[in-house]
Amino acid sequence: MRSRKFLKAEQATLAWDAPGLLAGVDEAGRGPLAGPVVAAAVILDDERPIRGLADSKTLTALQRERLNDQILAKALCCSVAQASVEEIDTHNILQATMLAMRRAVEGLRLKPAKVLVDGNRLPTLDVLAEAVVGGDARVKAISAASILAKVHRDRLCQELHAEFPHYGFAGHKGYGTPEHLEALLRHGACVHHRRSFSPVAAVLARATGQTEPMTAAMLSEMVAETTQIEVRIAP
Repeated sequence: MRSRKFLKAEQATLAWDAPGLLAGVDEAGRGPLAGPVVAAAVILDDERPIRGLADSKTLTALQRERLNDQILAKALCCSVAQASVEEIDTHNILQATMLAMRRAVEGLRLKPAKVLVDGNRLPTLDVLAEAVVGGDARVKAISAASILAKVHRDRLCQELHAEFPHYGFAGHKGYGTPEHLEALLRHGACVHHRRSFSPVAAVLARATGQTEPMTAAMLSEMVAETTQIEVRIAP
């Protein structure tokens, strides 16, 4: 079992690079109230550069879709994985995110010599890894991974919308927008909502008569608190 000291050293900035393939890893969907968290791992091909790679959050949906197709066509290999709503509720969102990232790396057709992960936390991997804060804007392989993860999750939300159109998943992608909170109050939680997230838990408790009636404003405050916790966990 790895010691706490070893884990801290492993996440420190490395002064040297391992020879071989480099993979970038990022996730999408940590903050939403519904749906899985998705992670992607990408090994780019230096001989086939992709123009326009950037943090997926700074790109339009059309730009992400176009880049997604280019990444799939030009990268040496890619892998997209996820952790389910049930895993999020069982393990918590941080551990579920690490699980999705590990699955994405393990799903690569080629084994990288080193993995760069966006953020300040590392999943348990059997290869050299480094956490890079702001990596989705600084490292092209991580940018590519952020785009694949975002596009994949957005498409999943389209499927959720087709199944439960009254929640509006196609628009808010599961995030705690006013429209989503109103739908939660009106229709209750569906099977795709994360029951461990406080706004959803509050709606479920109200449905069983365990709490006083909720309002959209009260749920909005819970969303803000959840977001603050998320920021403290991983800037």
